[in-house]
Amino acid sequence: MPHSRPDETPASPASMPWLARYPAGIDWHQRFSPSPVHEMLDRAADRYPRKTCTHFLGREMSYGEIQRLVNHAAAGLQRLGVGRGVKVGLFLPNSPTFVVAYYAVLKAGGTVVNFNPLYSLEELEHQIRDSGTELMVTLDLKVLFAKVEALIAKGILKRAVVASFASLLPAVKSALFRLTKGQDLASPASSTVADRIVLQDTLIANDGRPDPVAIDPFTDLAVLQYTGGTTGTPKGAMLTHANVTVNVEQVTAWCPGLEYGEERVMGILPFFHVFAMTVVMNFGVARAAELVLMPKFEIIEALKLIGAMKPTVLPGVPTLFNAILNNPRTKRYDMSSLKFCLSGGAALPLEVKRGFETLTGAKLVEGYGLSETSPVATVNPLEGPVKEGSIGQPLPGTRISIRSLEDPTKALGLGEDGEICIAGPQVMAGYWQKPEDTAAVMTGEFFRTGDIGHMDEEGFTFIVDRLKDMINASGFKIYPRRVEEVLYEHPAVEEVIVIGIPDQYRGEAPKAFVKLRDGKSATPQELTEFVRPKLSKIELPAEIEIRSSLPKTMVGKLSKKELKAEEAAKRKGG
Repeated sequence: MPHSRPDETPASPASMPWLARYPAGIDWHQRFSPSPVHEMLDRAADRYPRKTCTHFLGREMSYGEIQRLVNHAAAGLQRLGVGRGVKVGLFLPNSPTFVVAYYAVLKAGGTVVNFNPLYSLEELEHQIRDSGTELMVTLDLKVLFAKVEALIAKGILKRAVVASFASLLPAVKSALFRLTKGQDLASPASSTVADRIVLQDTLIANDGRPDPVAIDPFTDLAVLQYTGGTTGTPKGAMLTHANVTVNVEQVTAWCPGLEYGEERVMGILPFFHVFAMTVVMNFGVARAAELVLMPKFEIIEALKLIGAMKPTVLPGVPTLFNAILNNPRTKRYDMSSLKFCLSGGAALPLEVKRGFETLTGAKLVEGYGLSETSPVATVNPLEGPVKEGSIGQPLPGTRISIRSLEDPTKALGLGEDGEICIAGPQVMAGYWQKPEDTAAVMTGEFFRTGDIGHMDEEGFTFIVDRLKDMINASGFKIYPRRVEEVLYEHPAVEEVIVIGIPDQYRGEAPKAFVKLRDGKSATPQELTEFVRPKLSKIELPAEIEIRSSLPKTMVGKLSKKELKAEEAAKRKGG
């Protein structure tokens, strides 16, 4: 396996410049205690059974309640044949059902496969077949159930467990929902595939005593986490129980100021995404925190919830913080409860960081990671000075090495741009059933991220751009992120995406797509004149196009994929 056990990661101080200024009170050399993932919930529930675990649309459930449901669901899953190696899909929005199903599958001995609720039938079919998912857990919302029903009818999926959405709501809300939005609910019991549907009530009708499963945290897979697929067909990153639990321990070690049983974590990011799975759900549960869940992001509702629930930790992607920054109603809500906000999933523009901190008074720090690293690898210090534009220093037990773009076995010196490579106990066990792809992204024990960057003398890493996004203009390398950062400095600009387009003279040239702030105006010509003194001639966008909106992924990250396809089709058609 590419990753090694925590006690098998030798490294010389010379190769770890971050030790020269590691945050006070955090030990990079600390030892970790990998365990089965579901034991994190058991430890929290055994210690704080009455503490609130989930807050969902007004209804609170305690750690004791969630634990009981997990035990009953795990026993029910085992009776359906779930055991070691059996893949169970979660096709769910953020909800108590997700939390219960996730830990129940793992306690039963199975492996969780996270599915994006917005996937098309074709995308779902590919992932089901590739992963070998045998059972899917979903809700009786038509928008979800209709897809699961179709997959079962086609013989792609064997069966599904369906939970009631209305039962997750407070009693009055539940009655109102059934009355006013009953048309949004499916009727699984009368479905044409009802014989292959197990209702949640049936699943949990047992003694709540699942058979104990002997799990080896280092070899048993907890999660098959599919990559975003922005560069091709999604691949399943095999995350072991050790990968997941150690990454939670690493993140916890980075936040010594958080109190066990006293925190509230905002669950705006969808749990099917690896960032939220680790940094919201697993991290929150491991700290016996209250999870404030949003099934769907809506900016005003999010602001109201932050104001009412007083969360202490808000993980998000840059577009979330940008949305909060640019909403005129943000100033009405008190955000002083936030101890820190953690940005990940994409590069955090400097202007967004500065503006958000000034507006809210909350500290916003950038971290970095990938599905293949469970996901967190580096974070900026929560206390003390932060280096703007940096993704921070490696978490305890994690090593960052900058490697030559021509020869990934060759480590580069400080300040030199190369491929960011990661070694540590959170690095995946490989891609599911893809040994060639696994070999291609590993150099020794280091995972090759595909990101270009450099490290300074204190071990802070700076990303220059994605290797795949680099624009080659007449042999010169242009980094879209550099052009984007300059455009973000214009007061009228809210969001930017820069891609490479074919250029008759240079081979390739940058094109910028810009969304303006509400109530602000700027022409492409004005934006070009604004960036002209700040960029070299070759970095200057060949085109700037103003759009009313820019494409985003389900997690809210700005997405280049659609714009690249659009440009390619436009040129092909022309």
